[in-house]
Amino acid sequence: MGRFAQVNDLAALAHEVRAAAPSCGPVRLVGVDGHAGSGKSTFAARLAETLGGAPVLHLDDIACHEELFAWTARLRAEVLGPLSRGEVAGYRPYDWTARRFGPPRRLPPAPVVLVEGVGAGRRALRPHLARLLWMERAPEDSWRRGRNRDGVAQAAFWEGWTVAETRHFARDPSFPHADTLIRECHEGYVWLPRRPSAVDPEPDHHSL
Repeated sequence: MGRFAQVNDLAALAHEVRAAAPSCGPVRLVGVDGHAGSGKSTFAARLAETLGGAPVLHLDDIACHEELFAWTARLRAEVLGPLSRGEVAGYRPYDWTARRFGPPRRLPPAPVVLVEGVGAGRRALRPHLARLLWMERAPEDSWRRGRNRDGVAQAAFWEGWTVAETRHFARDPSFPHADTLIRECHEGYVWLPRRPSAVDPEPDHHSL
């Protein structure tokens, strides 16, 4: 595993997150970023469970077809603002099939709240994050997994998505600012705490 540390139950990482200073009012907001299909949702669910049921905000619920990445203002108004005041946040999750926003959903100002999705570590969010975690999987591999997961019905969407995601990370990269790299492996996850330079490129995924 090289420089990575094996974490079977994610307890060490959860302890590190709990020990962080609150970053958004009373909340320790933790971003889980990476390419679409890299395993962010599954990892966030497992970390949330290890944290005793921490709430998870999926950015797929905030974004929409017309605003794949232009959702920062809504996130600030609906989520970051209330949480920073110690209030319950409320947002309307987007239905990607019906192409409309659904009924309101509550997000409590818990001690730890996970925000997972492409762009969770974007420039506008980083000042509000206690930790930024990056799923360490190459874009082509991630996108292949995502396409297989979503099937042929979403093939056209994926064509546009990969272009939009590439453009987003070129303009506003998250990886150089990650506190921790997470790699999925057969036994679970391995992770590497790090604070790379802001000019670091995304790594050669075959060398770590």
